[in-house]
Amino acid sequence: MTADDSRVRLLVVEDEQSIRRLCMTVGGALGFHCSEAESAEAALAAGPAVAPDIVIADLRLPNLSGADLLREIKARYPATEVVIMTGHGSIESAVEVMKLGAYDYIQKPFRVEELRMLLRRMEEKIRLVQENRVLRERVETDQELDGIIGESAKIREVLRMIGRLKDSWTPVLISGESGTGKELVARAIHYRGAFARRPFVAVDCGALVPTLMESDLFGYTKGAFTGAVKSKTGLFQAADGGTIFLDEIGELPLEMQAKLLRVLQEKEVRPVGSNESVAVQVRVVAATNRDLEAAFREGTFRKDLFFRLNVVQIHIPPLRERRSDIPMLVQCFLDRHAEGENVKFTSAAMKLLMQYDWPGNVRELENCISRALTLGDRERIDEDDLSPALLGGSAINKSRTDELSDGDAPSTMALEELERLTIQRVFDKVGGDKTKAGELLGISRATLYRKLKRYQIAKGPAEVKSLH
Repeated sequence: MTADDSRVRLLVVEDEQSIRRLCMTVGGALGFHCSEAESAEAALAAGPAVAPDIVIADLRLPNLSGADLLREIKARYPATEVVIMTGHGSIESAVEVMKLGAYDYIQKPFRVEELRMLLRRMEEKIRLVQENRVLRERVETDQELDGIIGESAKIREVLRMIGRLKDSWTPVLISGESGTGKELVARAIHYRGAFARRPFVAVDCGALVPTLMESDLFGYTKGAFTGAVKSKTGLFQAADGGTIFLDEIGELPLEMQAKLLRVLQEKEVRPVGSNESVAVQVRVVAATNRDLEAAFREGTFRKDLFFRLNVVQIHIPPLRERRSDIPMLVQCFLDRHAEGENVKFTSAAMKLLMQYDWPGNVRELENCISRALTLGDRERIDEDDLSPALLGGSAINKSRTDELSDGDAPSTMALEELERLTIQRVFDKVGGDKTKAGELLGISRATLYRKLKRYQIAKGPAEVKSLH
Protein backbone atom coordinates (compact mmCIF):
# COMPACT_ATOMS: atom_id res chain seq x y z
CA MET A 1 0.00 0.00 0.00
CA THR A 2 1.46 3.36 -0.97
CA ALA A 3 1.79 6.30 1.39
CA ASP A 4 -0.65 8.36 -0.61
CA ASP A 5 -3.41 5.71 -0.69
CA SER A 6 -6.06 7.46 1.38
CA ARG A 7 -8.99 5.33 0.23
CA VAL A 8 -11.39 3.93 2.81
CA ARG A 9 -10.29 0.39 3.72
CA LEU A 10 -13.14 -2.16 3.83
CA LEU A 11 -12.86 -5.69 5.24
CA VAL A 12 -15.71 -8.16 4.58
CA VAL A 13 -15.95 -11.19 6.89
CA GLU A 14 -18.58 -13.67 5.67
CA ASP A 15 -18.51 -17.45 5.13
CA GLU A 16 -20.96 -17.33 2.20
CA GLN A 17 -18.96 -16.44 -0.89
CA SER A 18 -21.90 -14.91 -2.82
CA ILE A 19 -22.68 -12.37 -0.07
CA ARG A 20 -18.98 -11.69 0.48
CA ARG A 21 -18.51 -10.95 -3.21
CA LEU A 22 -21.60 -8.72 -3.29
CA CYS A 23 -20.25 -6.59 -0.42
CA MET A 24 -16.84 -6.40 -2.12
CA THR A 25 -18.46 -5.27 -5.38
CA VAL A 26 -20.48 -2.52 -3.68
CA GLY A 27 -17.42 -1.32 -1.76
CA GLY A 28 -15.26 -1.39 -4.87
CA ALA A 29 -17.82 0.67 -6.78
CA LEU A 30 -17.56 3.33 -4.05
CA GLY A 31 -13.79 3.45 -4.50
CA PHE A 32 -12.93 1.54 -1.31
CA HIS A 33 -9.80 -0.57 -0.87
CA CYS A 34 -11.46 -3.97 -0.25
CA SER A 35 -10.26 -7.20 1.37
CA GLU A 36 -12.10 -10.34 2.52
CA ALA A 37 -12.00 -13.23 4.99
CA GLU A 38 -14.12 -16.37 5.36
CA SER A 39 -14.00 -16.42 9.17
CA ALA A 40 -13.26 -14.26 12.19
CA GLU A 41 -10.10 -16.26 12.82
CA ALA A 42 -8.82 -15.58 9.29
CA ALA A 43 -9.61 -11.88 9.61
CA LEU A 44 -7.71 -11.59 12.90
CA ALA A 45 -4.75 -13.69 11.73
CA ALA A 46 -4.25 -11.59 8.60
CA GLY A 47 -2.69 -8.76 10.63
CA PRO A 48 -3.27 -5.96 8.08
CA ALA A 49 -0.43 -3.44 7.54
CA VAL A 50 -3.00 -0.71 8.10
CA ALA A 51 -6.13 -1.08 10.24
CA PRO A 52 -9.39 -1.32 8.26
CA ASP A 53 -11.72 1.69 8.42
CA ILE A 54 -14.89 -0.42 8.03
CA VAL A 55 -15.58 -4.07 8.79
CA ILE A 56 -18.75 -5.82 7.58
CA ALA A 57 -19.17 -9.12 9.41
CA ASP A 58 -21.87 -11.75 9.58
CA LEU A 59 -23.24 -12.35 13.06
CA ARG A 60 -23.21 -16.12 12.56
CA LEU A 61 -19.70 -17.17 11.61
CA PRO A 62 -18.09 -20.59 12.17
CA ASN A 63 -16.33 -20.86 15.56
CA LEU A 64 -15.86 -17.20 16.62
CA SER A 65 -19.09 -15.24 16.07
CA GLY A 66 -19.48 -11.79 14.58
CA ALA A 67 -19.97 -10.45 18.11
CA ASP A 68 -16.66 -12.02 19.20
CA LEU A 69 -14.96 -10.46 16.18
CA LEU A 70 -16.51 -7.09 17.03
CA ARG A 71 -15.06 -7.21 20.57
CA GLU A 72 -11.60 -8.10 19.27
CA ILE A 73 -11.60 -5.44 16.54
CA LYS A 74 -12.65 -2.74 18.99
CA ALA A 75 -9.83 -3.83 21.30
CA ARG A 76 -7.23 -3.76 18.51
CA TYR A 77 -8.52 -0.90 16.37
CA PRO A 78 -10.82 1.39 18.39
CA ALA A 79 -11.37 3.75 15.44
CA THR A 80 -12.58 0.98 13.09
CA GLU A 81 -16.34 1.02 12.46
CA VAL A 82 -18.15 -2.35 12.35
CA VAL A 83 -21.41 -3.30 10.65
CA ILE A 84 -22.99 -6.63 11.63
CA MET A 85 -25.14 -8.59 9.15
CA THR A 86 -27.99 -10.43 10.85
CA GLY A 87 -30.65 -12.87 9.67
CA HIS A 88 -34.27 -11.77 9.30
CA GLY A 89 -36.00 -11.44 12.66
CA SER A 90 -32.78 -11.25 14.78
CA ILE A 91 -33.60 -7.88 16.26
CA GLU A 92 -32.52 -8.86 19.79
CA SER A 93 -29.12 -9.92 18.50
CA ALA A 94 -28.82 -6.67 16.58
CA VAL A 95 -29.49 -4.65 19.71
CA GLU A 96 -26.82 -6.59 21.58
CA VAL A 97 -24.11 -5.92 18.98
CA MET A 98 -25.02 -2.23 18.99
CA LYS A 99 -24.38 -2.23 22.72
CA LEU A 100 -20.96 -3.79 22.04
CA GLY A 101 -20.00 -0.85 19.84
CA ALA A 102 -21.21 -1.73 16.34
CA TYR A 103 -21.86 1.27 14.11
CA ASP A 104 -25.04 -0.31 12.70
CA TYR A 105 -26.54 -3.59 11.57
CA ILE A 106 -28.13 -4.68 8.29
CA GLN A 107 -30.61 -7.50 7.87
CA LYS A 108 -30.16 -10.23 5.28
CA PRO A 109 -31.34 -10.41 2.61
CA PHE A 110 -30.60 -6.73 1.89
CA ARG A 111 -30.90 -4.60 -1.20
CA VAL A 112 -27.71 -3.34 -2.89
CA GLU A 113 -28.89 0.25 -2.56
CA GLU A 114 -29.45 -0.22 1.17
CA LEU A 115 -25.85 -1.39 1.65
CA ARG A 116 -24.52 1.37 -0.60
CA MET A 117 -26.29 4.08 1.39
CA LEU A 118 -25.00 2.61 4.67
CA LEU A 119 -21.41 2.53 3.41
CA ARG A 120 -21.65 6.10 2.09
CA ARG A 121 -22.91 7.29 5.46
CA MET A 122 -20.03 5.53 7.20
CA GLU A 123 -17.51 6.94 4.74
CA GLU A 124 -18.69 10.47 5.48
CA LYS A 125 -18.24 9.92 9.22
CA ILE A 126 -14.78 8.39 8.74
CA ARG A 127 -13.65 11.29 6.55
CA LEU A 128 -14.84 13.83 9.11
CA VAL A 129 -13.09 12.02 11.97
CA GLN A 130 -9.88 11.78 9.94
CA GLU A 131 -9.99 15.45 8.94
CA ASN A 132 -10.58 16.54 12.54
CA ARG A 133 -7.71 14.36 13.74
CA VAL A 134 -5.32 15.66 11.07
CA LEU A 135 -6.28 19.28 11.79
CA ARG A 136 -5.76 18.71 15.51
CA GLU A 137 -2.39 17.04 14.91
CA ARG A 138 -1.28 19.80 12.58
CA VAL A 139 -2.26 22.51 15.03
CA GLU A 140 -0.27 20.72 17.72
CA THR A 141 2.61 20.21 15.30
CA ASP A 142 2.60 23.86 14.23
CA GLN A 143 3.01 24.79 17.88
CA GLU A 144 5.77 22.24 18.36
CA LEU A 145 7.51 23.31 15.16
CA ASP A 146 8.19 26.71 16.74
CA GLY A 147 11.45 25.07 17.80
CA ILE A 148 12.54 24.82 14.16
CA ILE A 149 12.89 28.53 13.66
CA GLY A 150 15.55 30.50 11.91
CA GLU A 151 16.88 31.79 8.64
CA SER A 152 20.50 30.70 9.01
CA ALA A 153 21.87 28.55 6.20
CA LYS A 154 22.08 25.42 8.37
CA ILE A 155 18.46 25.61 9.48
CA ARG A 156 17.28 26.31 5.93
CA GLU A 157 19.05 23.08 4.89
CA VAL A 158 17.21 21.14 7.63
CA LEU A 159 13.87 22.52 6.44
CA ARG A 160 14.75 21.67 2.83
CA MET A 161 15.47 18.06 3.82
CA ILE A 162 12.15 17.83 5.70
CA GLY A 163 10.37 18.92 2.53
CA ARG A 164 12.10 16.23 0.48
CA LEU A 165 11.53 13.38 2.96
CA LYS A 166 7.96 14.04 4.16
CA ASP A 167 6.34 11.64 1.65
CA SER A 168 9.03 8.95 1.59
CA TRP A 169 9.35 5.57 3.30
CA THR A 170 13.14 6.05 3.35
CA PRO A 171 14.74 5.57 6.80
CA VAL A 172 16.07 8.80 8.30
CA LEU A 173 18.77 9.30 10.93
CA ILE A 174 18.61 12.63 12.79
CA SER A 175 21.79 13.64 14.60
CA GLY A 176 22.35 16.53 16.94
CA GLU A 177 23.06 17.50 20.52
CA SER A 178 20.41 17.26 23.22
CA GLY A 179 17.93 20.11 23.05
CA THR A 180 18.39 20.90 19.35
CA GLY A 181 14.88 19.68 18.42
CA LYS A 182 15.36 16.21 16.95
CA GLU A 183 11.82 15.07 17.79
CA LEU A 184 10.41 18.27 16.28
CA VAL A 185 12.15 17.42 13.02
CA ALA A 186 10.82 13.84 13.15
CA ARG A 187 7.26 15.09 13.71
CA ALA A 188 7.63 17.61 10.88
CA ILE A 189 8.72 14.83 8.51
CA HIS A 190 5.64 12.81 9.51
CA TYR A 191 2.88 15.42 9.76
CA ARG A 192 3.92 17.65 6.85
CA GLY A 193 3.32 14.96 4.24
CA ALA A 194 1.16 12.05 3.15
CA PHE A 195 1.76 10.21 6.45
CA ALA A 196 -0.15 12.80 8.48
CA ARG A 197 -3.20 10.54 8.86
CA ARG A 198 -1.10 7.57 9.87
CA PRO A 199 0.21 6.70 13.37
CA PHE A 200 3.27 8.47 14.81
CA VAL A 201 4.83 6.57 17.71
CA ALA A 202 7.74 8.12 19.60
CA VAL A 203 10.02 5.76 21.56
CA ASP A 204 12.70 6.97 23.96
CA CYS A 205 15.18 4.10 23.68
CA GLY A 206 17.15 5.40 26.64
CA ALA A 207 14.09 5.16 28.89
CA LEU A 208 13.16 1.56 28.04
CA VAL A 209 13.64 -0.91 30.88
CA PRO A 210 16.26 -3.45 29.66
CA THR A 211 14.28 -6.51 30.75
CA LEU A 212 11.11 -5.22 29.05
CA MET A 213 12.60 -3.74 25.86
CA GLU A 214 11.61 -6.62 23.58
CA SER A 215 8.04 -6.86 24.87
CA ASP A 216 7.61 -3.07 24.71
CA LEU A 217 8.82 -2.85 21.12
CA PHE A 218 7.39 -6.08 19.69
CA GLY A 219 4.53 -6.98 22.05
CA TYR A 220 3.82 -10.24 23.86
CA THR A 221 1.24 -13.00 24.01
CA LYS A 222 -0.89 -14.04 26.94
CA GLY A 223 1.16 -16.18 29.33
CA ALA A 224 4.50 -15.25 27.76
CA PHE A 225 5.83 -14.44 31.22
CA THR A 226 4.61 -14.00 34.77
CA GLY A 227 2.03 -11.24 34.86
CA ALA A 228 1.17 -11.45 31.14
CA VAL A 229 -2.54 -12.04 31.76
CA LYS A 230 -3.45 -10.90 28.25
CA SER A 231 -1.71 -10.22 24.95
CA LYS A 232 -0.32 -6.77 24.27
CA THR A 233 0.49 -5.05 20.99
CA GLY A 234 4.03 -3.70 20.75
CA LEU A 235 5.08 -0.21 19.68
CA PHE A 236 6.05 -1.36 16.18
CA GLN A 237 2.58 -2.76 15.58
CA ALA A 238 1.07 0.43 17.02
CA ALA A 239 3.01 2.38 14.37
CA ASP A 240 1.96 0.03 11.54
CA GLY A 241 1.36 2.00 8.35
CA GLY A 242 2.96 5.14 9.80
CA THR A 243 6.18 6.33 11.43
CA ILE A 244 8.08 5.05 14.45
CA PHE A 245 10.53 7.53 15.96
CA LEU A 246 13.38 5.83 17.81
CA ASP A 247 14.92 8.57 19.92
CA GLU A 248 18.47 8.05 21.26
CA ILE A 249 18.87 4.87 19.21
CA GLY A 250 22.47 4.62 20.39
CA GLU A 251 21.26 3.63 23.86
CA LEU A 252 19.93 0.23 22.71
CA PRO A 253 22.04 -2.74 23.88
CA LEU A 254 23.70 -4.90 21.19
CA GLU A 255 21.26 -7.79 21.67
CA MET A 256 18.28 -5.53 21.03
CA GLN A 257 20.09 -3.92 18.07
CA ALA A 258 20.27 -7.36 16.42
CA LYS A 259 16.53 -7.91 16.89
CA LEU A 260 15.75 -4.43 15.59
CA LEU A 261 17.87 -5.09 12.49
CA ARG A 262 15.89 -8.25 11.80
CA VAL A 263 12.61 -6.34 12.04
CA LEU A 264 13.86 -3.71 9.59
CA GLN A 265 15.09 -6.36 7.16
CA GLU A 266 12.15 -8.76 7.35
CA LYS A 267 9.43 -6.13 7.90
CA GLU A 268 7.82 -8.29 10.57
CA VAL A 269 7.84 -8.60 14.35
CA ARG A 270 7.54 -11.66 16.58
CA PRO A 271 5.79 -10.95 19.89
CA VAL A 272 7.42 -12.43 22.98
CA GLY A 273 5.99 -15.89 23.59
CA SER A 274 4.68 -16.30 20.03
CA ASN A 275 5.89 -18.69 17.33
CA GLU A 276 4.36 -16.57 14.57
CA SER A 277 5.54 -13.29 13.10
CA VAL A 278 3.29 -10.34 12.31
CA ALA A 279 3.93 -8.23 9.21
CA VAL A 280 4.47 -4.52 9.82
CA GLN A 281 5.18 -1.67 7.45
CA VAL A 282 6.64 1.36 9.20
CA ARG A 283 8.85 4.28 8.30
CA VAL A 284 11.74 4.41 10.75
CA VAL A 285 13.09 7.77 11.88
CA ALA A 286 15.91 7.39 14.38
CA ALA A 287 17.74 10.06 16.36
CA THR A 288 20.96 10.19 18.33
CA ASN A 289 23.18 12.64 20.16
CA ARG A 290 26.09 10.20 19.90
CA ASP A 291 28.62 9.64 17.10
CA LEU A 292 27.33 6.30 15.81
CA GLU A 293 30.22 5.89 13.37
CA ALA A 294 32.63 6.06 16.30
CA ALA A 295 30.32 3.73 18.25
CA PHE A 296 30.38 0.97 15.64
CA ARG A 297 34.17 1.30 15.35
CA GLU A 298 34.33 0.82 19.12
CA GLY A 299 31.99 -2.15 18.90
CA THR A 300 29.13 -0.62 20.89
CA PHE A 301 26.81 -0.20 17.90
CA ARG A 302 26.19 -2.64 15.06
CA LYS A 303 27.70 -1.49 11.78
CA ASP A 304 24.97 -3.20 9.70
CA LEU A 305 22.24 -1.49 11.74
CA PHE A 306 23.97 1.87 11.34
CA PHE A 307 23.96 1.58 7.55
CA ARG A 308 20.35 0.34 7.58
CA LEU A 309 19.26 3.43 9.53
CA ASN A 310 21.62 5.97 7.95
CA VAL A 311 20.07 6.01 4.47
CA VAL A 312 19.47 9.76 4.79
CA GLN A 313 20.95 11.80 7.62
CA ILE A 314 19.80 15.18 8.88
CA HIS A 315 22.18 16.99 11.20
CA ILE A 316 20.66 19.68 13.41
CA PRO A 317 23.27 22.31 14.27
CA PRO A 318 23.80 23.37 17.90
CA LEU A 319 22.55 26.82 18.79
CA ARG A 320 26.07 28.19 19.16
CA GLU A 321 26.59 27.56 15.42
CA ARG A 322 23.56 29.62 14.42
CA ARG A 323 23.64 32.60 16.75
CA SER A 324 21.94 34.81 14.18
CA ASP A 325 18.73 32.84 14.88
CA ILE A 326 18.73 33.68 18.61
CA PRO A 327 16.73 36.97 18.35
CA MET A 328 14.06 35.21 16.27
CA LEU A 329 13.87 32.30 18.71
CA VAL A 330 13.65 34.67 21.67
CA GLN A 331 10.75 36.50 20.06
CA CYS A 332 9.02 33.18 19.42
CA PHE A 333 9.36 32.16 23.08
CA LEU A 334 8.18 35.58 24.27
CA ASP A 335 5.11 35.20 22.06
CA ARG A 336 4.53 31.74 23.50
CA HIS A 337 5.00 32.53 27.19
CA ALA A 338 3.99 36.23 27.32
CA GLU A 339 1.65 36.74 24.40
CA GLY A 340 0.62 40.35 23.89
CA GLU A 341 2.68 41.70 26.81
CA ASN A 342 5.35 43.48 24.70
CA VAL A 343 8.22 42.38 26.94
CA LYS A 344 11.55 43.95 25.97
CA PHE A 345 15.18 42.93 26.43
CA THR A 346 17.93 45.27 27.53
CA SER A 347 20.93 45.33 25.23
CA ALA A 348 23.10 43.93 28.04
CA ALA A 349 20.75 40.95 28.50
CA MET A 350 20.61 40.25 24.78
CA LYS A 351 24.40 40.46 24.61
CA LEU A 352 24.62 37.67 27.19
CA LEU A 353 22.21 35.52 25.16
CA MET A 354 24.25 36.08 22.01
CA GLN A 355 27.61 35.20 23.55
CA TYR A 356 26.60 32.21 25.70
CA ASP A 357 27.58 28.64 24.65
CA TRP A 358 24.04 27.19 25.08
CA PRO A 359 25.10 23.60 25.88
CA GLY A 360 21.39 22.76 26.26
CA ASN A 361 20.64 24.42 22.90
CA VAL A 362 17.14 25.63 21.97
CA ARG A 363 15.54 23.83 24.92
CA GLU A 364 17.84 25.65 27.32
CA LEU A 365 17.12 28.98 25.62
CA GLU A 366 13.37 28.51 26.04
CA ASN A 367 13.83 27.56 29.69
CA CYS A 368 15.97 30.66 30.15
CA ILE A 369 13.26 32.93 28.68
CA SER A 370 10.56 31.24 30.77
CA ARG A 371 12.65 31.70 33.93
CA ALA A 372 13.31 35.36 33.15
CA LEU A 373 9.61 36.02 32.64
CA THR A 374 8.75 34.27 35.89
CA LEU A 375 11.33 36.14 37.99
CA GLY A 376 11.16 39.51 36.21
CA ASP A 377 8.55 42.25 36.07
CA ARG A 378 7.28 41.10 32.61
CA GLU A 379 8.02 44.52 31.16
CA ARG A 380 11.69 44.27 30.44
CA ILE A 381 14.32 41.57 30.92
CA ASP A 382 17.73 42.61 32.21
CA GLU A 383 20.92 40.73 33.07
CA ASP A 384 19.78 40.02 36.63
CA ASP A 385 16.71 38.16 35.34
CA LEU A 386 18.80 35.63 33.42
CA SER A 387 20.17 32.30 34.60
CA PRO A 388 23.34 32.39 36.72
CA ALA A 389 25.02 30.24 34.04
CA LEU A 390 24.81 33.15 31.61
CA LEU A 391 26.00 35.64 34.20
CA GLY A 392 28.98 33.38 34.90
CA GLY A 393 30.31 33.81 31.37
CA SER A 394 30.81 30.62 29.30
CA ALA A 395 31.24 32.74 26.20
CA ILE A 396 33.03 31.28 23.22
CA ASN A 397 33.03 34.23 20.90
CA LYS A 398 32.90 37.38 22.98
CA SER A 399 35.05 39.41 20.62
CA ARG A 400 32.66 38.85 17.72
CA THR A 401 29.62 39.62 19.86
CA ASP A 402 31.29 42.76 21.19
CA GLU A 403 31.79 43.93 17.62
CA LEU A 404 28.07 43.53 17.03
CA SER A 405 27.13 45.39 20.23
CA ASP A 406 26.54 49.09 20.65
CA GLY A 407 27.69 50.44 23.99
CA ASP A 408 25.80 53.68 23.38
CA ALA A 409 22.51 51.97 22.55
CA PRO A 410 19.60 52.74 24.82
CA SER A 411 19.08 50.35 27.71
CA THR A 412 15.83 48.90 26.39
CA MET A 413 14.95 47.93 22.84
CA ALA A 414 12.53 45.73 20.99
CA LEU A 415 13.96 42.61 19.39
CA GLU A 416 13.27 43.93 15.90
CA GLU A 417 15.33 47.00 16.70
CA LEU A 418 18.14 44.81 17.96
CA GLU A 419 18.04 42.79 14.74
CA ARG A 420 18.18 45.96 12.67
CA LEU A 421 21.11 47.22 14.71
CA THR A 422 22.98 43.92 14.28
CA ILE A 423 22.46 43.85 10.50
CA GLN A 424 23.47 47.48 10.15
CA ARG A 425 26.67 46.93 12.15
CA VAL A 426 27.67 43.87 10.10
CA PHE A 427 26.75 45.61 6.85
CA ASP A 428 28.92 48.58 7.78
CA LYS A 429 31.76 46.33 8.89
CA VAL A 430 32.02 44.60 5.48
CA GLY A 431 31.68 47.86 3.55
CA GLY A 432 28.30 47.02 2.07
CA ASP A 433 29.39 43.64 0.63
CA LYS A 434 26.12 41.70 0.65
CA THR A 435 27.77 38.30 0.18
CA LYS A 436 30.09 38.77 3.18
CA ALA A 437 27.29 40.25 5.27
CA GLY A 438 25.07 37.25 4.55
CA GLU A 439 27.86 34.85 5.47
CA LEU A 440 28.59 36.63 8.77
CA LEU A 441 24.91 36.72 9.67
CA GLY A 442 24.32 33.17 8.47
CA ILE A 443 21.41 34.13 6.20
CA SER A 444 20.82 33.91 2.45
CA ARG A 445 21.17 36.85 0.06
CA ALA A 446 17.42 36.84 -0.49
CA THR A 447 16.77 37.07 3.25
CA LEU A 448 19.38 39.80 3.59
CA TYR A 449 17.81 41.86 0.79
CA ARG A 450 14.40 41.49 2.41
CA LYS A 451 15.69 42.65 5.79
CA LEU A 452 17.66 45.55 4.25
CA LYS A 453 14.47 46.75 2.62
CA ARG A 454 12.37 46.14 5.73
CA TYR A 455 14.68 48.12 8.01
CA GLN A 456 15.61 50.71 5.35
CA ILE A 457 19.31 50.06 5.90
CA ALA A 458 21.69 52.03 3.71
CA LYS A 459 23.47 50.00 1.02
CA GLY A 460 26.90 51.13 2.12
CA PRO A 461 28.67 52.14 5.33
CA ALA A 462 26.35 54.38 7.21
CA GLU A 463 25.91 55.77 10.65
CA VAL A 464 23.51 53.75 12.75
CA LYS A 465 20.20 55.51 13.04
CA SER A 466 19.05 56.56 16.44
CA LEU A 467 16.75 54.09 18.11
CA HIS A 468 14.86 56.75 20.00
